[in-house]
Amino acid sequence: MIIKTIWTANAYRNFNYLVVCEDTGEALAIDPLDHKKCLTACAEEGWNIRQILNTHEHFDHIGGNDQIVAATGAKILAHHEAGPRIPGMNTGLHAGDHIKVGRSVELEVMDTPGHTMSHVCVIAHADDAALFCGDTLFNAGAGNCHNGGHPDELFNTFTKLLHPLGHDTRIYPGHDYLANNLGFTLDREPGNQAAADLLESARSMDPAHPIVTTIGQEYEINTFFRLAVPEIIDKLKNDVAGLPPRPDPHAVFLKLRELRNRW
Repeated sequence: MIIKTIWTANAYRNFNYLVVCEDTGEALAIDPLDHKKCLTACAEEGWNIRQILNTHEHFDHIGGNDQIVAATGAKILAHHEAGPRIPGMNTGLHAGDHIKVGRSVELEVMDTPGHTMSHVCVIAHADDAALFCGDTLFNAGAGNCHNGGHPDELFNTFTKLLHPLGHDTRIYPGHDYLANNLGFTLDREPGNQAAADLLESARSMDPAHPIVTTIGQEYEINTFFRLAVPEIIDKLKNDVAGLPPRPDPHAVFLKLRELRNRW
């Protein structure tokens, strides 16, 4: 499996991805907003986009669909309930479905509500496992719930679907927010040395060649994976109202998401 990261360099800091079968050159374009860069990369490598996966319906993820379809005839895949909001969608996806790319690539669909209620992530279960997670999970962060989502659902997605993933699973999100997310982690947990160390690298990172974290690293640097850490809980109780003396992970997650919204 070949993974080509397309850095859009736009104001929203979007990443697009091409997932390619090495045997056939067939490609899946994930959230290909920058259709020109995606098509150019394929032309340079001799790849052919046969399918488009939209992780969710927001414009900065579906905005390149029409141009990719016009150029390649690719079919559009997305959450089975997203059809009314994604023009031209061909296939509705459910949890547990498999997307085949060429002969050698297979991705499993995860139904991951939270950022929106019709969001999917897909995972390659391979020796080098990879998660394409749209706006659900970011490197060192979590998606917001402003435009059609719900933080309770995001919490359930994190705890029931993301936390159990293998620690070697690499994370490919829809945006580069790494430096800001690490800053938030350190705001909530000033003593987190792993986050401080990675922040130094993130500040000088070229997003065209991004740092790729793993689920195992997220347990070290992502405050939304660290809901039972005493430093985070104590600081949260000092900074926000309404938390009980011994808040459960759900309450901590919701308050952290609230704080991140205005941080």
